[in-house]
Amino acid sequence: MTIRHEEPRPRRPLRWLFMGLAAIAVVGFFWRQYGGDGLAQPGGPPPGGPGGMGPQVVSVTTAPARVGTAAVTLSGIGTVTPLRTVTVKSRVDGELMEVLFEEGQLVKEGQLLARIDPRSYAAQLDQYQGQLAKDTALLENAKADLTRYDNLSKKDMVAGQTRDTQASLVRQYEAAIRTDKGLIDNAKLQIEYSRITAPVTGRVGLRKVDAGNMIKAADSTGLCVITQVSPISVLFTLPEDQLPQVATRLRAGEKLPVTAYDRTMTKALAKGTLATLDNQIDTATGTVKLRAIFDNADEALFPNQFVNAELLLEEREGVLLVPAAAVQRGPKGARAYVVDASGLAASRPVTVGLAVGQDVVIESGLKAGEVVVVEGADRLRDGAKVEARNAGGAVAAKP
Repeated sequence: MTIRHEEPRPRRPLRWLFMGLAAIAVVGFFWRQYGGDGLAQPGGPPPGGPGGMGPQVVSVTTAPARVGTAAVTLSGIGTVTPLRTVTVKSRVDGELMEVLFEEGQLVKEGQLLARIDPRSYAAQLDQYQGQLAKDTALLENAKADLTRYDNLSKKDMVAGQTRDTQASLVRQYEAAIRTDKGLIDNAKLQIEYSRITAPVTGRVGLRKVDAGNMIKAADSTGLCVITQVSPISVLFTLPEDQLPQVATRLRAGEKLPVTAYDRTMTKALAKGTLATLDNQIDTATGTVKLRAIFDNADEALFPNQFVNAELLLEEREGVLLVPAAAVQRGPKGARAYVVDASGLAASRPVTVGLAVGQDVVIESGLKAGEVVVVEGADRLRDGAKVEARNAGGAVAAKP
């Protein structure tokens, strides 16, 4: 007899038991949620809680869609640039005797700023004037001799060469007199240059040289720097793609307004007009430079100040505006929640146009007067009941 020894069967892993228990627990959970009290039974109380309170009311902030004006603007980063900045230097050498301006003072063109010792130039002037008087006397005597030689030459009593020599001497004295007059004019000019005046109207910077110092015309530092502050310009850049819009209007003679804002783009500093644009595009940045002129009577713009320039191209009348926060963007495009007269919110697709400050232009999808949700839209679903509040927190009037 053959006796077979059977191998013992391997036991099933315990993990199958645990998986089965977990599946039973999940089925029980869903049964309690959707097969028991969680679903409204026929004839039972409506969903929303005990006592049939109905759907929850969501508090939101709303605003009406309104008709307004949309400003088409272009913005660029700019720098306040003076129209004229001049380093005041001396044109003559000498001792700086007197400084007649205060640091930071607003001076006018031609105003006396400083004096240099003029005595050496006055002495030269006296010398040249004396030389002129001497040469003038010699010229008069030479002319008298020439007249006598002319008479004698006609009577053949003097050689013609003697007469020609005398005529040449007269011309020499005439040339000497012209030289003397030139030296006198130059000496007078040096005396005038010893009075240093403001070449432009503007504000004086810090003084660089004090009275008592010897200064030279070759000095590069100068006495001070005068910067014209009114009017003043702003140099800013725009992308080359926006150049045709600006150039077309500029060639047509339009006065395009430009507003200078602070670094945060929240405070308007000054208003001016576009003056010109550069004659070439910067290939490194793909931008073009533009210059706007500002009156700057109140000196709100300071030289070399960083500003944001906003150029107004045109204003579109009668467009539909809503707050930018009312528009939600997603995979299906831009949408906005609209609240009807019964207080129910419904999501609606919209087409968004230009941004106008805190608002956006709605090209399609809304009508003037319709109420849109500005805050709280993330808690809404189509058909949700809402309690509309304005920006101040008060309950808004029903539409």
